[in-house]
Amino acid sequence: FKLARQMALQDSDEGFHIQISKPYYISTTEVTQGQWKKVMEYNPSHFKGLSHADSLPVENVTWKEARKFIKRLNRFEKHSSYRLPSEVEWEHAARAGSRKDIAWSEIEVSANLNKKTPVAVASKKPNAWGLYDMLGNVWEWVDDYYNEKLFADREPPQKGKHHVLKGASFVGDVNNAT
Repeated sequence: FKLARQMALQDSDEGFHIQISKPYYISTTEVTQGQWKKVMEYNPSHFKGLSHADSLPVENVTWKEARKFIKRLNRFEKHSSYRLPSEVEWEHAARAGSRKDIAWSEIEVSANLNKKTPVAVASKKPNAWGLYDMLGNVWEWVDDYYNEKLFADREPPQKGKHHVLKGASFVGDVNNAT
């Protein structure tokens, strides 16, 4: 136990304080297959054949496809300006403003993990801000590039090979989701 604790502390990161200077909105649920089909006119999901597929989150979406979805959505809704959140914004929303990591007891009641399929959006308990499925169900894209490190940087890289995914999927765990 002592060695495990020492290794965990050695590999942990205290994190850093950051101020989000502009207000932002974030959807209360993941984008559903039904919403995706309405905007994009196709469905890339593996689980589209299920009877309740329109209420399942869309999955098998690349970062570029997510950006195309947002671009089309912005054309449909003239009074809104949708975008992917930054990694910091996503973390802030997932933790519901808390500076602490999310407790395992909360994860167990709010996350769809270690299952064979995703579940309908908003079918698990929301976080303290009423946001569903921030952990588990499907991975979620953010706008930032991946920094090739375990933890985020205060300033995200301006370019890179990959973009950041957050939240974990229905087949995974949330050890490093936040």
